[in-house]
Formats: sequence, structure tokens, C-alpha cells
Amino acid sequence: MPLYLQRWIKIALFNLLIVASIGVVLRYKIAFSLPFIDQKHLLHGHSHFAFAGWISQALMVLLVAYLAGKNINSEIVYNRYRWLLYANLITAYGMLITFPVEGYGLYSIIFSTLSIFVTYFFAVYYWRDLNKLAKKSIAHRWFKAAVFFNGFSSLGAFALAAMMVAKIVHQNWYLAAEYFYLHFQYNGWFFFACMGLLIAKLSAYAAPAILKRIYALFVSALVPAYFFSALWMPIPLWVYILVIAAALAQVTAWYFTIVIIKKQPAVFTPALPPIAKWLLLFSGVALSIKLLLQLGSTIPSLSTLAFGFRPIVIGYLHLVLLGVITLFLVGYMLASGALLINKRTIAGAVIFSSGIIINEIFLMTQGVAALTYTNVPFINEALLFAAVVLLTGLLFLVLSQKKIY
Repeated sequence: MPLYLQRWIKIALFNLLIVASIGVVLRYKIAFSLPFIDQKHLLHGHSHFAFAGWISQALMVLLVAYLAGKNINSEIVYNRYRWLLYANLITAYGMLITFPVEGYGLYSIIFSTLSIFVTYFFAVYYWRDLNKLAKKSIAHRWFKAAVFFNGFSSLGAFALAAMMVAKIVHQNWYLAAEYFYLHFQYNGWFFFACMGLLIAKLSAYAAPAILKRIYALFVSALVPAYFFSALWMPIPLWVYILVIAAALAQVTAWYFTIVIIKKQPAVFTPALPPIAKWLLLFSGVALSIKLLLQLGSTIPSLSTLAFGFRPIVIGYLHLVLLGVITLFLVGYMLASGALLINKRTIAGAVIFSSGIIINEIFLMTQGVAALTYTNVPFINEALLFAAVVLLTGLLFLVLSQKKIY
């Protein structure tokens, strides 16, 4: 990966460090007291910056790096997207500053709206540039779907804004719009971009027919899978049947992917640094758990319980965003040489991944206990400890890359 793109990777990694730092503050405020901080406003800043400043920024850079690798003059490709990378970064920091100060106010809405328009421009540019490539790949379908669903998710954000302006207070509509945005972000934009990067590596080892089948199963399941987040609402029987079919399709597609990987161990053993292989393995395990949980949630009673308790929802979101997406991105960066690997890098990756596992265990413990309205002693202090472990690992990771800054 060219040095100018590696620097953008380091910026994205530093942004993840900021996300983790805010996470520690949020957990501290829950466990103890920080009266001068508005928890809800800071949480909005935390989530918006995590999406835009870390995951979207990292994915944009990795997608540009893929495109640059397919062109003779990679710097021309970079110069075409440089302003979009800066624009996304500026809007992300704008949301990081304004949301904690004013919540949903004039300036935070301006920055979040500008962020959405950046995604529109990126989608148009990237789609056109993929079409210009002489050699086509099945990975291109994943990338096109990713940028499309990134823009499509904004319909949920605009629906939320419209309800706020019109002062329409209807919990079901509000949650439906919020989950619409979240679903097409982490199951659409995030997941499809990551899978595109993975399939780009696997395409040299697997038959095109099976790769096309995997894509077809995942893409056909995405829209019906939105209703995983809405099973607590009254939905027609035929929609419920589609949801079950979507759950089965996703599990089947992921099984096919695992079979390909197991048949080609050379892709993920001697060719990869051990630390990258382990992070990618943990990400795959987290994805397997996530898909099985989705399949289980098609049971109406379980779905009502799960979405009725906030700790379970938070645990699920962290499983996806940290366990699946973030571990994959860091593992991919290490595997592709975008990050230096040294003793400090390895220590940081081990501590960080351990923090994710500890955090998930505590969140799920809190969620299961909430089902019986049981109070877990010192659970808030335990979650604060997990947040500190995450932050410590990221500090090691960021400091291990200081030679490239």
C-alpha cells in the first residue's frame, strides 16, 4: 500500500483511539459521576464519530487502496478521492465536537447532513471507477452494493430528522427509522465492504459460481433482514416468512464462505502474519455468533425479550461493530501491510481483542440478568474496566505506528 494511503490508515486508527477514549468516559459516568457531561449528547458524538471517523474513514481508504492497486498510476486515483477523504474527516470531527455540546442541534445536524452527502459523492465516484476497470471481479459487486446501501441508509436518518422537525412522537416509527439507518449501515455498508475485501482475496482460489452464489444469498437477504429489528412490531405473516428465509440464507452463505477458506488454508496461514490471522479468525467467530443469534431471534418470544432490554441491544451492536467489523478491519490492515507489525503492535492487538471479548461477556451477562430483572453487582465497574482494556490496547497499536506519522 502506498505511503500516502498508509497515513490515512493511521488517521483512521487514531480516530478509533478517540472512540475508545470517549467510551471510557461514558462508562465512567455510568459507574461514578461526571455531572458536567451530558451522557446522551456525548453518546451521540461517540456513535456518529465511530461510524464516520473510524469505520467509514477506514473503509473509504481501503476501497481507494484496492482501486489504486488496479491502476498503473495509483497516485492519480488517490488525488481523485483525496478531497472526499478530507471531507469525510472534517464532517466526522464536526460531529465529534458539536454533538456533545448541543446534541441534535443546528451545527450537529449540518455536519451530519454534509457527511451523508460525502457518502453520496463517494458512491458515485467509486461505482463509475469500478466500471472503468478492464478486469472485472465478483468483489466489485460487493463494493457496489456497499456504497449503494451506505447512501440508502440515509433514508432512515432523514426520516428521523423529519419526525423531529414535525414534532411527531411515535415510538414505533422512531425506532423503525433508527433501526433502518443502523441496519443498512452495519449490515449493508460495513459488512458488504468488508466482504468485498475478503472476496477479492478469495477470488483467486474459488470458482466464480460459488462466489456469485454467496453474494446472491447475502444481497437477497439484506432487505428482509431489516425486519429482524422490527419483529416486535405487528408484521404480516409473509414478511415473517421472508425474515426466516433471510436468516437461513445468510447462515448458508457464510457456511459456503467458511468451506472455501478451509479448502484453501494457504490463504490464511503461511501467507499471513499470525496476529492478523487470529484477528480475522476472531472476526469470523463473531460473525458466526451474530448470524446464529439472528436466526434465533426469528422466534417471536425471543425477539420480544431481546429488543425489550437495552443491555442486550447494546451487546449485540458491540458484537457487530467491535467483534465483526473492527477486528476484521484491523486484521486486514495488518495482513495487507498497511500497519507495521512489531512487538508493540502484537501486544496492542492482543490486549485490544481481549478487551472486546471481556466487554462482550460483561454486556451479555448484564443483558441476560436484565431478563429476570436481576442486578449484577459491580457490573458498571466491570464494563469500565473492559473499556480501559480496549483503550490500552489501542494506545499500544497507535504508538507502534509512530514511524509512519
